[in-house]
Amino acid sequence: MTDRANHPGGNGRAPEAGRPDRVRNVALVGHSGAGKTTLAEALLAATGTVQRAGRVEEGTTVSDFDDVEVRQQRSVNLALAPFEHGDVKVNLIDTPGYADFVGDLRAGLRAADAALFVVSAVDGVDGLTRMLWEECAAVSMPRAVVVTKVDQQRGDFDDTLLHLQDAFGEGVLPCYFPIGEGDRLTGVVGLLTQRCFDYSSGRRVERDPDPAHLERIAEQRASLIEGIIQESEDESLMDRYVSGEEIDVKALITDLETAVARGSFYPVLATSVPHGAQPGPVIGMAELLEVVTQAFPSPLEHSCPRVAPVDGGPPRPIECAPDGPLVAEVVKTVSDPYVGRISLVRVFSGTLRPDTVVHVSGHGLTDRGHEDHDVDERIGALSSPLGKTQRTITECRAGDVCAVAKLARAETGDTLSDPANPLVMTPWSMPDPLLPVAIRARSKADEDKLGQALGRLVAEDPTLRLENNPETRQLVLWCMGEAHADVLIDRLASRYGVEVERVDLRVPLRETFGGRAEGLGRHVKQSGGHGQYGICHITVEPLPSGEGFEFVDRIVGGVVPRQFIPSVEKGVRQQMERGVAAGYPLVDIRVTLHDGKAHSVDSSDMAFQAAGALALKDAASRVPVLLLEPVDEVGVLIADEYMGAVMSDLTSRRGRVLGSESVPPGGRTLIRAEVPQLEIIRYAIDLRSMSQGTGTFQRTFLRYEPLPAHLAEKVAAEAKAE
Repeated sequence: MTDRANHPGGNGRAPEAGRPDRVRNVALVGHSGAGKTTLAEALLAATGTVQRAGRVEEGTTVSDFDDVEVRQQRSVNLALAPFEHGDVKVNLIDTPGYADFVGDLRAGLRAADAALFVVSAVDGVDGLTRMLWEECAAVSMPRAVVVTKVDQQRGDFDDTLLHLQDAFGEGVLPCYFPIGEGDRLTGVVGLLTQRCFDYSSGRRVERDPDPAHLERIAEQRASLIEGIIQESEDESLMDRYVSGEEIDVKALITDLETAVARGSFYPVLATSVPHGAQPGPVIGMAELLEVVTQAFPSPLEHSCPRVAPVDGGPPRPIECAPDGPLVAEVVKTVSDPYVGRISLVRVFSGTLRPDTVVHVSGHGLTDRGHEDHDVDERIGALSSPLGKTQRTITECRAGDVCAVAKLARAETGDTLSDPANPLVMTPWSMPDPLLPVAIRARSKADEDKLGQALGRLVAEDPTLRLENNPETRQLVLWCMGEAHADVLIDRLASRYGVEVERVDLRVPLRETFGGRAEGLGRHVKQSGGHGQYGICHITVEPLPSGEGFEFVDRIVGGVVPRQFIPSVEKGVRQQMERGVAAGYPLVDIRVTLHDGKAHSVDSSDMAFQAAGALALKDAASRVPVLLLEPVDEVGVLIADEYMGAVMSDLTSRRGRVLGSESVPPGGRTLIRAEVPQLEIIRYAIDLRSMSQGTGTFQRTFLRYEPLPAHLAEKVAAEAKAE
């Protein structure tokens, strides 16, 4: 173990990176409950960054410091935990493992150069783990796998390894295997070095392996060496190995490190971190630190995102150079009601210094409430966060990550660059929020503060979309899932003192005529003096879906003076907006004005507007009025094993399945269907339940269709009750 007494992290000083090649940006990735946060605590303690590892159940961990995380005992935010090992600075980025917070996961991958996959030996590889692996593969992220909880009774390292290889391919191979089982776990054996690292005394002791392990070492070592040789750039190695020549261990380690950095080989390690009442030593930290600092790529070895001029132009690459042009990106924004806005920034090029002016540019998320902006701002202090602790630093060079204060306009995903050469980075992909949650303030005081609080939440979270629906007059939060919605509502209360309550979501329906009808509008009021007089006769006919509204003037002989004909149309349009049956807008009709009467003194614009509205309501009372519901075109991407269940569920939602197609590289199917919006309000939650968290879907408005009679009667009754 590292000597904590002499470690610079032990006295609270932030670790500094002198050169990009001495930095490792590593994202901790894995499903919720796999042990990422506990593993991060063990690494911080092993390197002397903290004196004692915190515990999730006590709310004392470095990375889970948010009030919501402490209460729920799970990560919901991206958090940074830097430490030093040897002469290398490691920016450990702890990401949430729950599917609702995939936005923070993708932000963590953007800031990282490698991913450390955390898989529980108890729970194994589930569908969500596979999905997270695909997220990393999509951005060509180098990966290694840490198997945790091998000391628990149901923890089976060998079985987990088989599942990993089945899920992720032959490039997943162990570099170490654990000694012992359950609470009798004592250490690990290195396959390349053929040495045993015994932790049973509380310290790491290197010794010869037990004779009982030699056969297993030989078998797994051969598989590992063959896997490394296949990835080696030295084509002679395989011939030498097959001929029986003993390959130098240092050469194998060098080739392994190269393959890992290239993202074509994924080493597997075993660890044990005591938690709760679980006894036993911390095992495997030294071996893990060795892989992180020596095998994972530095920022110089991992390509940077492309940039383009703010005013337009083709994207171009940049290099990780401290003396290059400034290009940095905000990967996480936190708004504190007392401290203000703090931005977690990855510097890709140049050097960021306190009290300098930078250009802040953000584009492409206007549909989610993030307005496009280009503005120069002076940044405040720079710091290196260790959880919620901000440790002041003097500069942040290319390849490093830091926190920046006082960027009032910066939002997650924004680019920071030199004002003389403003640039914008190619944005990373963000998932669409598909769970609508309608809310309202509990009091007038809450309503006054709600707008500002929501604005700050939107700036922090690009996976949140805010909608103020003018038709239903509801405030809607479009979230990633139920857990995401709960966190947002909790944050409004705990951070900003705004209490809100959920209300039933109203889907914007439409009304239309079920047949042709005549209508009389008579607005005559004479009570002495100037009165009101307007009479009109109209014919209303339904039009095909999507045709809108058509007004036809068939007045002859001037029975309705020419100047009042637009007034009739205006009155009809106003009544269409208010609806004629259940209060929903009326659409797809043709209104023909063919007769009427006027008074030489009492007729007016307002009188004929009222007459037009009354005529439409009168016509509606003579024929059935149909309620129309919006129908979406839905594309559901799921694993083949869930295809039958998903198709049956879509049919039960009054959906029409249009077809399906296989999605490369295989094992997944895209199902296309047409489904009423009323039936998929909570589909984001239901699909996740059906597919064990792996299914995704997209939706696009298609058209309006008549609502079934029994549902239409229910909606009309509710409208009358209101």
